[in-house]
Amino acid sequence: MKIALIRKNFTPYGGAENYMMQTASALAGRGHEVHILSAGDWPEEYFIFHKINTVSGPSFLSNTLFASNVKKALGKEAFDSVISFERAAGGDIYRAGDGCHKEWLSRRGEYAPFHKRISFLINPHHRMLLYLEKKRFENSKLIIANSKMVKNDIIRNYSVDPEKIRVIYNGVDLRKFHPVDADKKAAVKYSIGLQEKKVILFAGADLERKGLPALLRAFLRMERKGMMILVAGKKAGGKFASLIKRLGIKKSVLLWGTEKDMTKLYAASDILVLPTIYDPFSNASLEAMASGLPVVTTSANGVSELITNGVEGYVIKNPSDSDTLAKMMSAALSNSLEMGSNARKKAEGFPIEKAVDEIVRLISENVQRD
Repeated sequence: MKIALIRKNFTPYGGAENYMMQTASALAGRGHEVHILSAGDWPEEYFIFHKINTVSGPSFLSNTLFASNVKKALGKEAFDSVISFERAAGGDIYRAGDGCHKEWLSRRGEYAPFHKRISFLINPHHRMLLYLEKKRFENSKLIIANSKMVKNDIIRNYSVDPEKIRVIYNGVDLRKFHPVDADKKAAVKYSIGLQEKKVILFAGADLERKGLPALLRAFLRMERKGMMILVAGKKAGGKFASLIKRLGIKKSVLLWGTEKDMTKLYAASDILVLPTIYDPFSNASLEAMASGLPVVTTSANGVSELITNGVEGYVIKNPSDSDTLAKMMSAALSNSLEMGSNARKKAEGFPIEKAVDEIVRLISENVQRD
Protein backbone atom coordinates (compact mmCIF):
# COMPACT_ATOMS: atom_id res chain seq x y z
CA MET A 1 0.00 0.00 0.00
CA LYS A 2 1.00 3.61 -0.53
CA ILE A 3 0.64 5.28 2.85
CA ALA A 4 1.10 8.92 3.89
CA LEU A 5 1.93 9.88 7.47
CA ILE A 6 1.57 13.49 8.62
CA ARG A 7 3.34 15.26 11.49
CA LYS A 8 4.13 18.96 11.50
CA ASN A 9 7.44 19.03 13.34
CA PHE A 10 10.29 16.67 14.13
CA THR A 11 12.49 16.46 17.19
CA PRO A 12 14.56 13.35 18.01
CA TYR A 13 13.41 13.67 21.64
CA GLY A 14 9.66 13.92 20.98
CA GLY A 15 7.55 10.95 22.06
CA ALA A 16 4.98 11.36 19.26
CA GLU A 17 7.69 11.82 16.65
CA ASN A 18 9.62 8.76 17.78
CA TYR A 19 6.44 6.70 17.82
CA MET A 20 5.57 7.80 14.29
CA MET A 21 9.13 6.99 13.21
CA GLN A 22 8.79 3.49 14.67
CA THR A 23 5.45 3.06 12.92
CA ALA A 24 6.83 4.34 9.62
CA SER A 25 9.88 2.07 9.84
CA ALA A 26 7.72 -0.95 10.60
CA LEU A 27 5.36 -0.16 7.72
CA ALA A 28 8.31 0.22 5.33
CA GLY A 29 9.75 -3.04 6.65
CA ARG A 30 6.49 -4.76 5.68
CA GLY A 31 6.92 -3.59 2.10
CA HIS A 32 4.61 -0.58 2.12
CA GLU A 33 5.55 2.65 0.36
CA VAL A 34 5.73 5.22 3.15
CA HIS A 35 5.52 8.96 2.55
CA ILE A 36 6.06 11.54 5.30
CA LEU A 37 4.55 15.02 5.03
CA SER A 38 6.11 17.45 7.47
CA ALA A 39 7.51 20.92 7.94
CA GLY A 40 10.36 19.40 9.96
CA ASP A 41 13.39 17.56 8.63
CA TRP A 42 12.74 13.83 9.09
CA PRO A 43 15.35 11.17 8.35
CA GLU A 44 14.72 9.99 4.78
CA GLU A 45 16.50 6.62 4.68
CA TYR A 46 13.36 4.50 4.46
CA PHE A 47 10.76 7.07 3.43
CA ILE A 48 9.70 9.44 0.68
CA PHE A 49 9.77 12.87 2.28
CA HIS A 50 7.50 15.78 1.32
CA LYS A 51 8.53 19.14 2.75
CA ILE A 52 5.47 21.17 3.72
CA ASN A 53 6.08 24.89 3.93
CA THR A 54 4.86 26.96 6.86
CA VAL A 55 6.13 29.83 9.00
CA SER A 56 7.98 29.59 12.31
CA GLY A 57 5.44 31.70 14.18
CA PRO A 58 3.07 32.81 15.53
CA SER A 59 1.89 29.28 16.27
CA PHE A 60 -1.76 29.77 15.22
CA LEU A 61 -0.63 31.09 11.83
CA SER A 62 1.95 28.33 11.49
CA ASN A 63 -0.67 25.63 12.15
CA THR A 64 -3.15 27.21 9.74
CA LEU A 65 -0.61 27.46 6.92
CA PHE A 66 0.63 23.92 7.52
CA ALA A 67 -2.92 22.54 7.35
CA SER A 68 -3.61 24.43 4.12
CA ASN A 69 -0.39 23.27 2.44
CA VAL A 70 -0.90 19.64 3.51
CA LYS A 71 -4.33 19.73 1.85
CA LYS A 72 -2.73 21.01 -1.36
CA ALA A 73 -0.04 18.32 -1.26
CA LEU A 74 -2.59 15.54 -0.73
CA GLY A 75 -4.57 16.85 -3.68
CA LYS A 76 -1.59 16.35 -6.00
CA GLU A 77 -0.95 12.67 -5.24
CA ALA A 78 -3.16 9.65 -4.56
CA PHE A 79 -2.59 7.50 -1.46
CA ASP A 80 -4.25 4.28 -0.35
CA SER A 81 -4.43 5.68 3.16
CA VAL A 82 -3.51 8.92 4.91
CA ILE A 83 -2.80 8.83 8.63
CA SER A 84 -2.46 12.12 10.45
CA PHE A 85 -0.47 12.31 13.68
CA GLU A 86 -1.35 15.99 13.80
CA ARG A 87 -4.46 18.05 14.55
CA ALA A 88 -3.46 20.60 11.96
CA ALA A 89 -3.93 18.33 8.94
CA GLY A 90 -6.45 16.06 7.27
CA GLY A 91 -6.43 12.32 6.73
CA ASP A 92 -8.56 9.18 6.61
CA ILE A 93 -7.30 8.12 10.02
CA TYR A 94 -6.35 10.48 12.83
CA ARG A 95 -4.10 9.16 15.57
CA ALA A 96 -4.83 11.39 18.55
CA GLY A 97 -1.41 10.85 20.10
CA ASP A 98 -1.43 14.36 21.53
CA GLY A 99 -4.67 13.63 23.34
CA CYS A 100 -7.56 16.05 23.62
CA HIS A 101 -6.46 19.69 23.79
CA LYS A 102 -9.79 20.79 25.24
CA GLU A 103 -9.34 18.31 28.09
CA TRP A 104 -5.74 19.42 28.62
CA LEU A 105 -6.81 23.05 28.99
CA SER A 106 -9.48 22.01 31.50
CA ARG A 107 -7.02 20.04 33.62
CA ARG A 108 -4.35 22.70 33.31
CA GLY A 109 -6.89 25.25 34.51
CA GLU A 110 -7.25 23.35 37.79
CA TYR A 111 -3.67 24.26 38.66
CA ALA A 112 -3.33 27.64 36.92
CA PRO A 113 -4.02 31.12 38.35
CA PHE A 114 -7.14 33.01 37.22
CA HIS A 115 -5.36 35.19 34.64
CA LYS A 116 -3.91 32.08 32.98
CA ARG A 117 -7.34 30.46 32.73
CA ILE A 118 -8.65 33.59 31.03
CA SER A 119 -5.73 33.54 28.59
CA PHE A 120 -6.65 29.99 27.56
CA LEU A 121 -10.00 31.33 26.32
CA ILE A 122 -8.65 34.21 24.25
CA ASN A 123 -5.20 33.02 23.14
CA PRO A 124 -5.28 32.60 19.30
CA HIS A 125 -3.04 29.54 19.57
CA HIS A 126 -5.50 27.66 21.77
CA ARG A 127 -8.52 28.86 19.81
CA MET A 128 -6.99 27.62 16.56
CA LEU A 129 -5.99 24.25 18.05
CA LEU A 130 -9.50 23.75 19.41
CA TYR A 131 -10.97 24.58 16.00
CA LEU A 132 -8.61 22.19 14.20
CA GLU A 133 -9.17 19.49 16.81
CA LYS A 134 -12.95 19.71 16.44
CA LYS A 135 -12.65 19.45 12.64
CA ARG A 136 -10.30 16.49 12.91
CA PHE A 137 -12.62 14.56 15.21
CA GLU A 138 -15.62 15.36 12.99
CA ASN A 139 -14.05 14.66 9.60
CA SER A 140 -11.75 11.69 10.20
CA LYS A 141 -13.22 8.34 9.20
CA LEU A 142 -11.46 6.66 12.09
CA ILE A 143 -9.74 7.92 15.23
CA ILE A 144 -6.98 6.04 17.04
CA ALA A 145 -6.71 6.87 20.74
CA ASN A 146 -3.63 5.67 22.62
CA SER A 147 -5.52 5.07 25.87
CA LYS A 148 -9.05 4.57 27.13
CA MET A 149 -8.62 7.86 28.97
CA VAL A 150 -8.13 9.73 25.68
CA LYS A 151 -11.08 7.94 24.07
CA ASN A 152 -13.33 9.00 26.96
CA ASP A 153 -11.95 12.56 26.82
CA ILE A 154 -12.83 12.81 23.12
CA ILE A 155 -16.34 11.44 23.64
CA ARG A 156 -17.00 13.68 26.63
CA ASN A 157 -15.70 16.89 25.04
CA TYR A 158 -16.86 16.43 21.44
CA SER A 159 -19.70 13.87 21.50
CA VAL A 160 -17.92 11.65 18.99
CA ASP A 161 -19.51 8.27 18.27
CA PRO A 162 -17.57 5.71 20.39
CA GLU A 163 -17.65 3.26 17.46
CA LYS A 164 -15.50 5.69 15.50
CA ILE A 165 -12.66 5.47 18.03
CA ARG A 166 -10.23 2.56 18.39
CA VAL A 167 -7.85 2.27 21.34
CA ILE A 168 -4.35 1.09 20.43
CA TYR A 169 -1.83 1.46 23.21
CA ASN A 170 1.64 2.63 22.28
CA GLY A 171 4.20 -0.11 21.78
CA VAL A 172 7.79 -0.34 22.98
CA ASP A 173 10.97 -1.80 21.50
CA LEU A 174 11.55 -4.68 23.91
CA ARG A 175 14.99 -5.43 22.50
CA LYS A 176 16.22 -1.88 22.95
CA PHE A 177 14.62 -1.31 26.34
CA HIS A 178 15.32 -4.13 28.77
CA PRO A 179 16.43 -4.65 32.39
CA VAL A 180 20.12 -4.72 33.31
CA ASP A 181 21.73 -6.76 36.06
CA ALA A 182 23.03 -5.29 39.32
CA ASP A 183 26.64 -5.05 38.10
CA LYS A 184 25.66 -3.21 34.93
CA LYS A 185 23.41 -0.83 36.87
CA ALA A 186 26.22 -0.06 39.31
CA ALA A 187 28.66 0.53 36.45
CA VAL A 188 26.29 2.93 34.64
CA LYS A 189 25.61 4.83 37.87
CA TYR A 190 29.35 5.15 38.45
CA SER A 191 29.90 6.40 34.90
CA ILE A 192 27.59 9.37 35.46
CA GLY A 193 28.63 10.10 39.04
CA LEU A 194 25.65 8.56 40.84
CA GLN A 195 27.38 5.59 42.47
CA GLU A 196 25.78 4.29 45.67
CA LYS A 197 22.69 6.42 45.07
CA LYS A 198 19.05 5.44 44.79
CA VAL A 199 18.04 7.23 41.59
CA ILE A 200 14.57 8.65 40.91
CA LEU A 201 14.24 9.36 37.19
CA PHE A 202 12.02 12.10 35.76
CA ALA A 203 11.81 12.10 31.95
CA GLY A 204 9.84 14.58 29.84
CA ALA A 205 10.28 17.61 27.60
CA ASP A 206 7.41 19.65 29.10
CA LEU A 207 8.61 19.88 32.70
CA GLU A 208 5.55 21.73 33.97
CA ARG A 209 2.94 19.44 32.41
CA LYS A 210 4.86 16.28 33.28
CA GLY A 211 4.89 17.32 36.94
CA LEU A 212 8.46 18.18 37.89
CA PRO A 213 7.37 20.75 40.54
CA ALA A 214 5.14 18.10 42.18
CA LEU A 215 8.03 15.62 42.26
CA LEU A 216 10.40 18.14 43.81
CA ARG A 217 7.92 19.07 46.55
CA ALA A 218 7.15 15.43 47.33
CA PHE A 219 10.89 14.73 47.54
CA LEU A 220 11.04 17.06 50.56
CA ARG A 221 8.70 14.72 52.44
CA MET A 222 10.92 11.67 51.96
CA GLU A 223 13.91 10.32 53.78
CA ARG A 224 16.35 11.66 51.21
CA LYS A 225 19.70 10.32 52.39
CA GLY A 226 21.42 8.46 49.58
CA MET A 227 18.80 9.51 47.01
CA MET A 228 19.09 11.52 43.81
CA ILE A 229 16.60 12.91 41.32
CA LEU A 230 17.76 12.64 37.71
CA VAL A 231 15.89 15.05 35.41
CA ALA A 232 16.02 14.16 31.72
CA GLY A 233 14.37 16.22 29.01
CA LYS A 234 14.42 19.92 28.43
CA LYS A 235 17.19 21.64 30.39
CA ALA A 236 15.56 22.79 33.61
CA GLY A 237 16.59 26.41 33.84
CA GLY A 238 14.81 29.55 35.02
CA LYS A 239 11.97 28.97 37.46
CA PHE A 240 12.76 25.27 37.87
CA ALA A 241 16.36 25.92 38.85
CA SER A 242 15.11 28.62 41.22
CA LEU A 243 12.57 26.24 42.75
CA ILE A 244 15.23 23.58 43.30
CA LYS A 245 17.45 26.14 45.02
CA ARG A 246 14.59 27.52 47.12
CA LEU A 247 13.64 24.03 48.29
CA GLY A 248 17.22 23.43 49.38
CA ILE A 249 17.72 20.25 47.32
CA LYS A 250 20.20 21.47 44.71
CA LYS A 251 22.77 18.80 45.67
CA SER A 252 20.12 16.08 45.32
CA VAL A 253 18.97 16.97 41.79
CA LEU A 254 20.96 16.29 38.64
CA LEU A 255 19.66 18.33 35.70
CA TRP A 256 20.74 16.10 32.83
CA GLY A 257 18.94 17.80 29.96
CA THR A 258 18.11 16.06 26.68
CA GLU A 259 19.47 12.57 26.06
CA LYS A 260 19.41 10.63 22.79
CA ASP A 261 20.21 7.30 24.43
CA MET A 262 17.62 6.95 27.18
CA THR A 263 18.63 3.31 27.77
CA LYS A 264 21.60 4.64 29.74
CA LEU A 265 19.42 6.69 32.06
CA TYR A 266 16.93 3.87 32.59
CA ALA A 267 19.87 1.60 33.45
CA ALA A 268 21.13 4.13 35.98
CA SER A 269 17.74 4.59 37.66
CA ASP A 270 15.74 2.65 40.22
CA ILE A 271 12.24 4.06 39.55
CA LEU A 272 10.54 6.49 37.16
CA VAL A 273 8.29 9.15 38.66
CA LEU A 274 6.00 11.18 36.41
CA PRO A 275 3.29 13.07 38.38
CA THR A 276 1.84 14.48 35.17
CA ILE A 277 -1.12 16.83 34.91
CA TYR A 278 -2.10 15.35 31.52
CA ASP A 279 -0.34 12.77 29.38
CA PRO A 280 -2.26 10.80 26.74
CA PHE A 281 0.24 7.94 26.99
CA SER A 282 3.78 8.53 28.23
CA ASN A 283 6.26 6.63 26.06
CA ALA A 284 8.91 7.17 28.72
CA SER A 285 6.71 5.34 31.24
CA LEU A 286 6.36 2.27 29.03
CA GLU A 287 10.07 2.35 28.14
CA ALA A 288 10.92 2.50 31.85
CA MET A 289 8.64 -0.48 32.55
CA ALA A 290 10.30 -2.43 29.73
CA SER A 291 13.65 -1.50 31.31
CA GLY A 292 12.55 -3.06 34.60
CA LEU A 293 11.66 0.11 36.52
CA PRO A 294 8.55 0.59 38.65
CA VAL A 295 6.58 3.65 37.53
CA VAL A 296 4.88 6.11 39.87
CA THR A 297 2.49 8.34 37.95
CA THR A 298 -1.01 9.82 37.97
CA SER A 299 -4.38 8.69 36.66
CA ALA A 300 -4.02 11.53 34.11
CA ASN A 301 -1.39 9.43 32.31
CA GLY A 302 -2.78 6.86 29.87
CA VAL A 303 -0.07 4.41 30.95
CA SER A 304 -1.77 4.27 34.36
CA GLU A 305 -4.23 1.85 32.73
CA LEU A 306 -1.38 -0.70 32.61
CA ILE A 307 -0.34 -0.26 36.24
CA THR A 308 -1.82 -2.01 39.27
CA ASN A 309 -0.99 -0.26 42.55
CA GLY A 310 1.76 -2.09 44.37
CA VAL A 311 2.48 -4.43 41.44
CA GLU A 312 4.15 -2.51 38.57
CA GLY A 313 4.22 0.81 40.39
CA TYR A 314 1.69 3.23 41.81
CA VAL A 315 -0.99 5.54 40.44
CA ILE A 316 -2.16 8.61 42.35
CA LYS A 317 -5.11 10.81 41.44
CA ASN A 318 -3.88 14.24 42.45
CA PRO A 319 -0.30 15.22 41.45
CA SER A 320 -0.29 18.00 44.04
CA ASP A 321 -0.86 15.49 46.88
CA SER A 322 2.76 15.59 47.99
CA ASP A 323 2.32 13.33 51.02
CA THR A 324 0.77 10.48 49.01
CA LEU A 325 3.27 10.91 46.18
CA ALA A 326 6.18 10.77 48.65
CA LYS A 327 4.81 7.57 50.24
CA MET A 328 4.35 5.91 46.86
CA MET A 329 7.86 6.87 45.76
CA SER A 330 9.33 5.46 48.97
CA ALA A 331 7.33 2.25 48.62
CA ALA A 332 8.44 1.79 45.01
CA LEU A 333 12.09 2.35 45.93
CA SER A 334 11.85 -0.14 48.79
CA ASN A 335 10.52 -2.86 46.48
CA SER A 336 12.04 -1.78 43.16
CA LEU A 337 13.43 -5.18 42.13
CA GLU A 338 10.19 -7.14 42.42
CA MET A 339 8.01 -4.33 41.10
CA GLY A 340 10.50 -3.69 38.28
CA SER A 341 10.29 -7.35 37.29
CA ASN A 342 6.49 -7.09 37.26
CA ALA A 343 6.73 -3.92 35.17
CA ARG A 344 8.88 -5.69 32.58
CA LYS A 345 6.39 -8.58 32.36
CA LYS A 346 3.55 -6.12 31.80
CA ALA A 347 5.51 -4.23 29.12
CA GLU A 348 6.17 -7.47 27.27
CA GLY A 349 2.48 -7.50 26.38
CA PHE A 350 2.92 -4.27 24.39
CA PRO A 351 5.71 -4.74 21.84
CA ILE A 352 5.96 -2.11 19.11
CA GLU A 353 5.32 -4.84 16.52
CA LYS A 354 1.89 -5.55 18.02
CA ALA A 355 0.90 -1.86 17.95
CA VAL A 356 2.00 -1.50 14.33
CA ASP A 357 0.16 -4.70 13.34
CA GLU A 358 -3.03 -3.24 14.79
CA ILE A 359 -2.53 0.03 12.89
CA VAL A 360 -1.83 -1.85 9.64
CA ARG A 361 -4.99 -3.91 10.18
CA LEU A 362 -7.05 -0.75 10.64
CA ILE A 363 -5.51 0.78 7.52
CA SER A 364 -6.36 -2.35 5.51
CA GLU A 365 -9.92 -2.39 6.82
CA ASN A 366 -10.31 1.30 5.95
CA VAL A 367 -8.96 0.77 2.41
CA GLN A 368 -11.27 -2.22 1.85
CA ARG A 369 -14.31 -0.19 2.95
CA ASP A 370 -13.41 2.47 0.40
